[in-house]
Parts: sequence; structure tokens; C-alpha cells
Amino acid sequence: MRDRAGRSLLPGVPAQRGAVVFKAACPECRARLELAAGSLRLAIGASRRTTFYSFTCPECGSAVRKPAGERIIELLTGGGVRTLRLHSTV
Repeated sequence: MRDRAGRSLLPGVPAQRGAVVFKAACPECRARLELAAGSLRLAIGASRRTTFYSFTCPECGSAVRKPAGERIIELLTGGGVRTLRLHSTV
């Protein structure tokens, strides 16, 4: 429980933070977006080529796929983005 200022009303229990929002841009329509964790997907593969995040642009409906380096992976997983680990068939 929180008071109006967002402080925890229960001693020793931290107040919940607001929803995490990620900033992104659509390469198709060039819209600048703020997306909730539920709007993004992260795929972690065996190489840089197979490690990416994706979303559907809410402005134009385009499917967007962008590479995800170590820092992006850390931010997205820490923010609650659903992650798919891709496995090699070799």
C-alpha cells in the first residue's frame, strides 16, 4: 500500500515503482515511441545476428526488429520484457 506521495505504508516493504517505459523509434514512420514492457519481445540467440528485440509500431503497424547488445539485454530483462532464448540445432 502507498500513500498519495507514493511512499510505502508498510514498514520494511518498499513502495512499488511506476510501470517501466522504454523509448524506441520506428524506422518506417519515424515515430518516437514510449512502450511498456509488454509491448516488446527480446530474443537471445547464439550470435549478434540472432539477438534482437522487436515490437509492433503503434503508429503505423510495422513490425520492427532491432539488434540488442549486452546493455540493451540488461535493460530489457531488468524492465520485465519477455525473453525468448533461441537454441542452436547443431
